[in-house]
Amino acid sequence: MNGAIAAADSAEPLSRARTRVVFGTVVLGMLMAALDQTIVSTALPTIVADLGGAGHMAWVVTAYLLAEAVATVLAGKLGDLFGRKLVFQLSALIFIAGSMVAGLANGMALLVGARAVQGIGAGGLMVTSMALIADTIPLRERGKYQGALGAVFGVTTVVGPTLGGLFTDHASWRWCFYVNVPLAILMIAVAARSIPRVRAMAKPIIDYAGIALVAVGVSALILGLEWGGQEYPWGSWQIIGLFVLAVLLLAGFVAVELRAAEPVLPMALFRSRVFTVCSLLSFIVGFAMLGAMTYLPAYLQYVDGVSATASGVRTLPLVAGLFLTSIISGQVVGRTGRYRFFPIAGTALMAVGLLLMSTMGRGTSTLRESLSMLVLGLGIGLAMQVLTIVVQNTVPYAQLGTATSGVTFFRTLGSAFGTAVFGTLYSNELSARLADALAASPGVPAEAAENPELLRRLPAEQAAPIIDAYAGALDHVFRWVVPVALAGFVIAWFLKEVPLRDSAKAAAGDVGDGFSMPGPDDRVALLEREVGTALRRARAAGPVAPELLAAAGSGLGHGQAWALGQVYVLRRYRGEATLGAIAVAHRVPEEVLEPVFTELIDSGYLALGDTRLLLTARGQGEVDRIREAWRRWLDARLDDWSADDPADRALLAQAMDSIATKLLDEGMREREAVGV
Repeated sequence: MNGAIAAADSAEPLSRARTRVVFGTVVLGMLMAALDQTIVSTALPTIVADLGGAGHMAWVVTAYLLAEAVATVLAGKLGDLFGRKLVFQLSALIFIAGSMVAGLANGMALLVGARAVQGIGAGGLMVTSMALIADTIPLRERGKYQGALGAVFGVTTVVGPTLGGLFTDHASWRWCFYVNVPLAILMIAVAARSIPRVRAMAKPIIDYAGIALVAVGVSALILGLEWGGQEYPWGSWQIIGLFVLAVLLLAGFVAVELRAAEPVLPMALFRSRVFTVCSLLSFIVGFAMLGAMTYLPAYLQYVDGVSATASGVRTLPLVAGLFLTSIISGQVVGRTGRYRFFPIAGTALMAVGLLLMSTMGRGTSTLRESLSMLVLGLGIGLAMQVLTIVVQNTVPYAQLGTATSGVTFFRTLGSAFGTAVFGTLYSNELSARLADALAASPGVPAEAAENPELLRRLPAEQAAPIIDAYAGALDHVFRWVVPVALAGFVIAWFLKEVPLRDSAKAAAGDVGDGFSMPGPDDRVALLEREVGTALRRARAAGPVAPELLAAAGSGLGHGQAWALGQVYVLRRYRGEATLGAIAVAHRVPEEVLEPVFTELIDSGYLALGDTRLLLTARGQGEVDRIREAWRRWLDARLDDWSADDPADRALLAQAMDSIATKLLDEGMREREAVGV
């Protein structure tokens, strides 16, 4: 089930130093998983030159993305079943195995298979990284750490292609994979010592049938697109059979999701026009972004004759434009609450950028190429940043986790489809053009035409027809993707603008939210975040406690209400409350707290049994009134959450149970550290 409450089994204290070690370990896992989405893009021409199989080049990226998408769905549930620390370490082991085999691969088929194994490990690392932050970082600091993790996810888009180029030029493309092995081994070892075991109090229900159907159905569809016109004719029974199989499996997926107790993608979400539009736009953004980033380095190496490293550096205008408009649009949405303009303008700019890139050729200047990439990046950033924020703003709180995961899933699928479609268009066009070019350049071996380094060594008159063949093939790809961006432009006009929640405005400026990195489908954790955001905003305007006490009609002072709350929480979640336990948890001497507890005992709110503090009927009534005032306070500040809705009240109860459990775990570990 969603929203399983996590509790640490370990009683070891998470000191500030250990918290940093845990975070560093989690960041390393996220960094490796995210980096391998883009690190191979600049190495692909050299990989093809070494291993052959140019027609399967797209699958080096697509296999990774598809496996990652499936693993992100499954890993969060398995983490609830077996513990996130264990799943994190097993994911790292799977990632190591895939990396080693990829580095040793002697053929394209083995490399593609190894990349799929890598993707399984990467999906597990991404999801459990996010879950471990929620489980191990103190609540008061969690937002800061999650924001930093989001920034790491975004930065890999910048450094991935350049790092891949450096390895390819100065070591070997195989080091794009080998480098993961020592880092992952170090990560596993540190995780074993630093990350506490975390178990879920509730066992999740896993939609195995849904996961299997969508994974195989999407794979069949992409295989049909990839093999069509290359391995088999488009009208062959193999290609038609793959498309028919994909339709049947995806139809079966929809049927299963309509009946599943905990569906991967609840079909009810599509009743919301906002979710449907944002999912389609997410797909299109992923399609254009990763498709372009995968094949642009090939264009730069074959047509401009630059090295692998330089091709990574030369794609930076695209990434710079993406980051620039992501930040600007997020800030504007955060201040104004208006967002509909951005995906409309973004998809229009994407179409213009792709059209400009479709006119590049052997004589195009570096400045013009950079401007074309910049326009595409500006468009992607404008369209991408607001989609997750909009979806989180419009779905009920009980569907926050599922809706966010759904948008991320569609973007990942779009990336996989984009890479596959780019590859099919590229391979089909290049084969015909390259045959003509080689015929026009007698004496040029086919190996030289497939290797950018050898191509650069040919005399200019022999190389020119081959370079033009590559330029024409890639121009053909970008030209055919323009209609996809235009379709996004039309779809964006159907996006409904609704008032943003305050918490959504606060999160709009976070680039990490815009990148929508995969996370566990945990609606309780997301509601915790919403509650925390509401509290931080309220505290900025003044103390919250007097307002709550006045709303409850309580005659207690702030200190007295706090003391009653401590007794209530400790007794509910730990079975008993003592003055010593409360004092140590808050790092103050018992003598400081004793007067307020004595006053509550004298007033009849508390009773003393041995050393244990007990709530009297009068004290319990006071706590109940304050809790009800707290619900009403949230009702006024969390849009689309209602204190009168039983489902919303149950979800809040889960979130508050989770918060209380984690806070108490922190206090217990601190007491253990000082020997109490």
